Amino acid sequence: MDILRVIGRETELFRDDISNHERELAEIVVSSRFLIIGGAGSVGLMVAKEIFKRNPLKLHVIDTSENSIVELVRDIRSSLGYIDGDFEAYALDSGSEEYDAFIQDDGRYDYVINLAALKHVRSEKDPYTAMRMLGLNVLNTDKTLRQASGKGVRKYFCASTDKANAPVNIYGASKLIMEMYLKKHSRQIAISNARFANVAFSNGSLLDCYNYRIQKMQPIAAPEDVKRYFITPKESAELALMSTLLGENLDIFFPRIRENIEPVTFTEILVRYLEELGYEPYQCQSEEEARDLVHTLPAEGKWPCLFTRTDTTGEKIMEEFHSDEQAVNLDRFKNIGIIKNESVYDPAKLHYFSKKITEMKQTGSWDRAALIDLITETIPDFDHFEKNKFLDEKM
Repeated sequence: MDILRVIGRETELFRDDISNHERELAEIVVSSRFLIIGGAGSVGLMVAKEIFKRNPLKLHVIDTSENSIVELVRDIRSSLGYIDGDFEAYALDSGSEEYDAFIQDDGRYDYVINLAALKHVRSEKDPYTAMRMLGLNVLNTDKTLRQASGKGVRKYFCASTDKANAPVNIYGASKLIMEMYLKKHSRQIAISNARFANVAFSNGSLLDCYNYRIQKMQPIAAPEDVKRYFITPKESAELALMSTLLGENLDIFFPRIRENIEPVTFTEILVRYLEELGYEPYQCQSEEEARDLVHTLPAEGKWPCLFTRTDTTGEKIMEEFHSDEQAVNLDRFKNIGIIKNESVYDPAKLHYFSKKITEMKQTGSWDRAALIDLITETIPDFDHFEKNKFLDEKM
């Protein structure tokens, strides 16, 4: 499948920027040691490949998914082969005692790239998953940052999201708070960051769901009023690599995609996706009709689809990468913008946030309202988009 065509583009976004800086990137990688946390997902695999193909001194990858770690090694061996340096992959949770022992025993890295996150808006539907999101996206970042700083790591990269700009859901808020913790550590260790757009067909994404629906002979649903900017997994890896190796302290890289193409709706992408597979979308009026017609329509070259309006918690119609008040550098790269972040934060707010999360976990009792209140105390202009309906309640 031509992913670029499906998302409405003809060329790779960072092709020229990577080409213009390839010598510098290669020189840094070949003399450096890397750790990728959460490195076996769609983006992590591509980041690992971008580093591996430039022959690093050391590349270690950890991920909580044992199966994904095994597949990462198989993929790299089958596509790129071997390097002279040290390449290892571990099925580890960066929040665990085993990871702490791993870092204590080794921990000698020049760059730590943290891609571990809970990233689904639907994960805020219950207080337990929402708490895990805050723990992983915020407190675990704080912990691994302290460990990296204590081991003399040269640079720490952490992936963020366009949803961190004026967040309306817990995921976006967790990443904005995470960025505040990055500021906290930026005087002890160099930090860089990237706000990704939606990564097309990445594991667990709505576009990836289209593949599963086709494989399982099921109808496909898509919101018709939500517009997003999309990059490919390869482009997300290139953006992460550029930020890690070439970003200055506290820089937040973002794709200058809106200057190249208009945002697209999920329904527009779905139409092109089905065309790539030889199907014409057939718009149904209800979930029941869509589930019924999936047994007959595909044989006619049509696929039952349900186009819906957004009516669930945490979904913003349009995302942007930065606010008008933030200082932005658009001159250094062709298709990469840089938010020139400042190390200004409120230590008292971060201390209170950590304290309250710890207290809630110790008591073993909390609810969504308490978490949203805590986020609002940390981010006073947090405008939570509450509809009392969640994505799990829809097809």
